[in-house]
Amino acid sequence: MPKKKTILVAPLHWGLGHATRCIPIIRLLLEHNFSVLLASDGAALLLLQKEFPHLETVVLPSYNITYPKKGNFFKWKILLKFPQIKKTMAAENRLVNQLVKDGKIQGIISDNRFGVRSSDIPSVFITHQLNVLTGSTSFFTSKMHQKIIKKFDACWVPDVDDVVMNLSGKLGHLKKEPFPIQYIGVLSRLEKKELPKAIDVLLLLSGPEPQRTLFEKKLKNVFKGSEKKILLVRGLVEKTQVWDSFENIDMVNFMQSKELEETINKSEIVVSRSGYTTIMDLALLEKKVFLVPTPGQYEQEYLAKRLKSLGIAPSCKQENFKLKKLNKVAVYKGLKTLSQQSVNYTELFSLFEGK
Repeated sequence: MPKKKTILVAPLHWGLGHATRCIPIIRLLLEHNFSVLLASDGAALLLLQKEFPHLETVVLPSYNITYPKKGNFFKWKILLKFPQIKKTMAAENRLVNQLVKDGKIQGIISDNRFGVRSSDIPSVFITHQLNVLTGSTSFFTSKMHQKIIKKFDACWVPDVDDVVMNLSGKLGHLKKEPFPIQYIGVLSRLEKKELPKAIDVLLLLSGPEPQRTLFEKKLKNVFKGSEKKILLVRGLVEKTQVWDSFENIDMVNFMQSKELEETINKSEIVVSRSGYTTIMDLALLEKKVFLVPTPGQYEQEYLAKRLKSLGIAPSCKQENFKLKKLNKVAVYKGLKTLSQQSVNYTELFSLFEGK
């Protein structure tokens, strides 16, 4: 029997979304008889190690991206960090090329890690951002991103290719495709289950600091007087799970996939960021949701605005969030799965069979 090919799966550590949406891909690779080597840094790597304790891991250099306290400085902070980002890209590229040279990997799936690619083995880039929104500089940042994606052998977009009924809108759909794009459907590690509702409001936190902490403080403040049954999942992946409470709010630092799946399924309403992975998860679980985009993150602001205008989910700015805003959830349709396309994974993964 030929030796199994090993695919390096490397999500960006920026919040947990990139890592969690790679979970279904890792499961599918294992089902299709590939070996998988996991690579990331920080909490994203810890999360994958918890989900796949039997798989080998590699620590990649960190991009160290944090948010400024004032959201509108975010774009400039990223642009100023560009020399450091280029350095990290070069460092991760050296590491990857060494793995290729040592014969440890025969394919690459990079979720938004620009330096994780090799011209010697098939390299795939996963993104829902073919267009990168940065306000007045969107044209420039989108072209720059597309130039990087072009260096990969394939670009996989976690969405459906329907130009109207899709989740990512103009982020993941271009008028003219400058390179071949494959839509791989809405990705989630979670499944919809009909469970009796036991939680009135589930507060789902994620994303980089300091905005994660600022949002947590805001939510505690808003919900501390509520009569409702509230659970706050803090989005802090740590060595062990810790349950706690704050006044009437139950709190837990993190949950692994199975427990989170059950918790979301038995929740009446979810309050969360409008990050793309969160939206994919909640769409597959068909949830009623109130969205609060991360301040200064154009992509989340765009997604929240789009879902609001389509009558799917209400949203507001972080500073404007109040308890009574939740009443709006009832008049919106809620997130639903869209024209779910079937994906032939044998065909999709055939790229790794030879180069």
